[in-house]
Amino acid sequence: MNNLGKDVPIPLYYQIKARLLEAIENGQLKPGDRVMSERELTTQFGVSRMTARQALTEMESQGFLFRVQGKGTFVATPKLEQPLAGLTSFTEDMRRRGLEPAARVISAEETVAGRKVARALGVGETASIYRLERLRLAGGEPMALEVSHIPSSFVPGLLDRGPVEHSLYRVLDERYGLQLIRANQSLEAVAANPYEAEVLKVREGTPLLLLERVSRDAQDRNIEFVRSLYRGDRYRFTTELIRREDTL
Repeated sequence: MNNLGKDVPIPLYYQIKARLLEAIENGQLKPGDRVMSERELTTQFGVSRMTARQALTEMESQGFLFRVQGKGTFVATPKLEQPLAGLTSFTEDMRRRGLEPAARVISAEETVAGRKVARALGVGETASIYRLERLRLAGGEPMALEVSHIPSSFVPGLLDRGPVEHSLYRVLDERYGLQLIRANQSLEAVAANPYEAEVLKVREGTPLLLLERVSRDAQDRNIEFVRSLYRGDRYRFTTELIRREDTL
C-alpha cells in the first residue's frame, strides 16, 4: 500500500479506507483474510491510533470488515445484492443464491390496524389484521427483521395452524389463493435502535435499510403491508435505470 498524501484535502482515515478497499477489490485481500490492526496501520501510515480506528470502524459498519474479539479484524463476505425490480419473497431470494432460508417468529397476533397500517392498506383504523414479526435468516445468520400486516378478512384463521415460519407468500397462495403480483415500495437508510440491534446481532446505531412495501393481487386489492429492516452490512439493493425516449 502506498503512503498517504498528507498535503491533500482528503482526510487521512478516508485515504486508509481507500487503500484497504482497493486491496479487497483487486483480490489482494480476500474474504476471511486478516487486515492490519490499528497499531499496524499506525506504524504503516504514520497516523494516530484514532485515525486508524476510524478507518476500520467505518469499514466494519459498512460491511467490508468484521471483528473477532481477541483475534483481529477480517475481510467480510461480499454483500448480498437484492434487485429492487421484481416482487419476490425472502425465501425465494435466498434459495436462488443457494442459501438456506429460515424464519424465527418473534410475535404473531390478530389485532387492530392502527393509523399507519390502516393508511397503507386502505382499511379502517379499527379493522382486524394479522401482524407477524419475524427474524429472517440465511445460513443461520440474521439478515432482516420483517413485520407483515394482512387484513384478517383475506386470511381467516391464518394462525390456526401455528405461526408462519416459512414462506408467507406460499401460505397466501396455497391456503387462500392469493397471489401477489404488484407492489409499491420505498427504501431509506435508518440506524438500528437497541431492540433492532439485539435481534439482528449488530451494534446499536448500525446502518439498516428500511424497506416498506404494499403488495396487491390481480384484483388490485392491498393484501400485505410489510416493513423490513435489512442489515446494511450484508445487503445492497440494486436497480436498472432506463432513460425515457422523450428525454433524449
